[in-house]
Amino acid sequence: MRHRRRDLTGVVIAITIAVALATACQRATSAPNSAPSFKTSWGEPDLQGIWTDEFQTPMQRPAKYSGREFLTDAEVAELDKQRASLPGNESRAERGTQEDLAGAYNAVFQFRKHTGRRTSLIVDPPDGRLPPLTPEVLKRQQEWREFYLALVQSTSTCKNKLRGCEGGKYDAKASPRRAEPLKYYPAANLVPGGGHINRSDGPEERGLSERCMTAILPDFTGFRGIVQSPNAISIFYDTGQGQGWHRTIPIDGSAHLPQSIRLWWGDSRGHWEGNTLVVDVTNFSPKTEFQGSRENLHLIERWTRTGADTLEYVVMMDDKTAWTKSWTVKQEYKKQADQYNRIYKEPRCHEGNFGMIGMLAGARAMEAAFAEGRGPDPATINLVTPTNSANSAEELDPLGQ
Repeated sequence: MRHRRRDLTGVVIAITIAVALATACQRATSAPNSAPSFKTSWGEPDLQGIWTDEFQTPMQRPAKYSGREFLTDAEVAELDKQRASLPGNESRAERGTQEDLAGAYNAVFQFRKHTGRRTSLIVDPPDGRLPPLTPEVLKRQQEWREFYLALVQSTSTCKNKLRGCEGGKYDAKASPRRAEPLKYYPAANLVPGGGHINRSDGPEERGLSERCMTAILPDFTGFRGIVQSPNAISIFYDTGQGQGWHRTIPIDGSAHLPQSIRLWWGDSRGHWEGNTLVVDVTNFSPKTEFQGSRENLHLIERWTRTGADTLEYVVMMDDKTAWTKSWTVKQEYKKQADQYNRIYKEPRCHEGNFGMIGMLAGARAMEAAFAEGRGPDPATINLVTPTNSANSAEELDPLGQ
């Protein structure tokens, strides 16, 4: 009997070792860059599906969370409570004002994502903050801001010291810079509202948002529909106000396009490193801008399937003409149920953009009326800032403050 007990003890030890080895193997095979169980029919890692980030996380870490990568459970709950009580851009400015009219764009049909646990999307630098901009970019932004303020100085925005005139001052006279030609292409990040200036001499001056061209890479919002083939991967980004766009990533070993060819979303070339799709993106157009970077933007993306319904996206941004060092963002995406098909490919932002024709024609009509003494000086009417300043401070999301 005693020998039998020893035999059983040996069996128990053997089983324990076997279980431990099996568990270790299972953990190894489920690691992000190990061999996953999600494969396409031709044997490559399967990234296909509709994906989105289900939590709201600020790009940069707010100062109040300095030195902290994660929020506590109590902080997440409190922020969710505060954010749920926000009016949703539905408050009214004084009736009959430009600000009230601009508030027609509200968020009554939108919802807010739950607060994410991470305090910033940026994971490198470790402080969760964008690296400093180079003097070249700071100079460009300052020059554009001064030009922007000059064109709104004689409007009610500056007269009433509303949001959108920060750093400016009111002058009843139209600025002598009003007829000055553009020095820089009005890309999205130069001023609030997608590059608008208070002038309508051409469609470019109405900014990218009114032209339905604010879709940008990298994109950290909306839904992504991924479809694969042996030689290429297609990603459709359903983002913004109906400004979705298609992206094709060759994974056939082909070289980048010549540098003389510049594209709105750059030129992407991918390859597999284990179970991770690595994408090198160059050749951006100088007419696009991401956080101060233009044609010299260089991205290294890493897409890794981490589970049955999870996908990790890590992207490194580099541009020595824009930032003092490279920086990295990480997001975790959740797979959406295929039957709901939350991807809408029709261009909902505009249909033929007849609105642009109306805005430019309206500006010419205002100028003609003023020349005949039948209307106000167009320089005293703000055609852009109210869109961005109609919302009260109470409507700002506390998560990013």
